[in-house]
Amino acid sequence: MKRQDPRGNIRGMMTDRSAIFSALAALLLLGTLFPAAAQVPSPSDAAKGMVGAWELSDADHEKTCTVNFKLTPAGANYALEPEKKCGDVFPGIRGVAAWTFGRTDNLVLTDAAGKQVLELLEVEAGIYEGLRPNEGRYILQNAAVAAASRDRPADDLFGEWSLVCSAAGTGKPVCSLTLANTAASADSFAITVKPGCDPQIARFGPTSWKMERGQLVMQSGKGEIWRFEESEPNTWTRVPAARAPLSLVRQ
Repeated sequence: MKRQDPRGNIRGMMTDRSAIFSALAALLLLGTLFPAAAQVPSPSDAAKGMVGAWELSDADHEKTCTVNFKLTPAGANYALEPEKKCGDVFPGIRGVAAWTFGRTDNLVLTDAAGKQVLELLEVEAGIYEGLRPNEGRYILQNAAVAAASRDRPADDLFGEWSLVCSAAGTGKPVCSLTLANTAASADSFAITVKPGCDPQIARFGPTSWKMERGQLVMQSGKGEIWRFEESEPNTWTRVPAARAPLSLVRQ
């Protein structure tokens, strides 16, 4: 019987070990080149309810900006997208880039590295409040809730108005009309358009108006809609802005 050389077994074992070590080294290299993505928990119903635009303001509502909550990953949290002016309006929280719910279900805004920047407590549905030392109170409201809270009573707007075209800085009135206090439908009031209006206004042909989420909404007989936001006392500017900017000015 032929005797097996024990040195061959040793060489085989060494070869097997070398292959294993090579495979482990390759895996480690892949892990370095392609690190595993941070695991973001599956969104709860509460998290899904945060998605969308929210208004961030100070306690007196003198400073505001908009932040958009998303469910896309941002490190171990969800992505947060502030509008560009947020960093200037609120320097203390410049750099917020993500959000999550804390252990006590408080809302936590973090920077890109996951460090807490601002913690907010839900004080009522759709409204959160937070406090940072030496900066005062922050209020975060769902944008729709914030807009609804700013709705002007319709009776503040009854009366005579002019549509003014500010193209080329002329500020020229192009139509006179009355925001009447008589009903045009179950949820809107009538508009009386006076003779001599610009053809653009005549083509639109507004017949009714109402307040909706902080905007003054005009509707034509064809169902077309123009929206206006209050830009200063007794002046409402059409949004989005058209090529020829149009404002509604009280007479």
